[in-house]
Amino acid sequence: MGRTSVRAKAPGKVNVSLRVGPPRPDGYHSVASVYLAVSLFEEVRATMTEGPGITVSLSPDSTLDVDSLEIPLDERNLAVRAAALMAEVSEHATGVHLEITKRVPVAGGMGGGSADAAATLVACDALWGAGLSREELAHLGAELGADVPFALLGGAAVGLGVGEQLSPALATERLDWVLVPADFGLSTPAVFRELDRLRAAEGLEAEEPSDVEPGILAAVRAGDAYALSHLLVNDLQRAAVSLAPELRNTLGWGDSHGALASLVSGSGPTVAMLTEDPRAAVELADSLGRRGAEALAVHGPVPGARIVSDTLL
Repeated sequence: MGRTSVRAKAPGKVNVSLRVGPPRPDGYHSVASVYLAVSLFEEVRATMTEGPGITVSLSPDSTLDVDSLEIPLDERNLAVRAAALMAEVSEHATGVHLEITKRVPVAGGMGGGSADAAATLVACDALWGAGLSREELAHLGAELGADVPFALLGGAAVGLGVGEQLSPALATERLDWVLVPADFGLSTPAVFRELDRLRAAEGLEAEEPSDVEPGILAAVRAGDAYALSHLLVNDLQRAAVSLAPELRNTLGWGDSHGALASLVSGSGPTVAMLTEDPRAAVELADSLGRRGAEALAVHGPVPGARIVSDTLL
């Protein structure tokens, strides 16, 4: 029996560590990062259609206010591009409709669009019986963006190059976080350009990052929130704060409400606050909620993209 519909989910991520090198000749920046997949998932339902082509819609079950978000529903959408790539390598590709349930902040530095793409790759692979391995799916995902292979992998990983050179990191112990999304987005290229501008203005010459701090990997492996709180680093944070100075207040909220440490996630503007344990995360999220901030208690590591359900003929 063949599938007519497949639903898959993939996690957002937090950059526990992010070092950024100088601009490369190709316009990108080399990075050395530790990624942690967290329990905030995007979902994609891929359904066969009678007609050809790829269509996409946003689910009313989304926890984000999708009506207010400028999310493209054409080939600019990473999920649409992921389905198109899968169609190219699948012998039995059909028309497909993608329904996306949005939960990861948009343009928030948590790889929500990449999670959509990863979930779409997994869903379409199953829908069309392509039978690709995870390694083959990750190779396709790398064509879409540096964060897509990690959304497929999940867990924790070291990312080098532009982030696409992934090495899984042993991490079985839980770390608890509170995420504070912003009510605005930041363009990732704009944040990188701002970092370059700030460095040039200060006469700083960035070094090419070659690896991550071993202590960070040890703390992640052990689930040692206290040790990790002293090692969190994000080279993009000051650029994000420069472009959005209000982030400085958000970072201060964590410090004044019991977080062990706070940092901007990736290129921002979502702020990730590390807490002692699950109870502390819930208490912090509730405290921030009472002062009017949206705050989400999450944990990591969690698995990468996987099938949630399917419908058979």
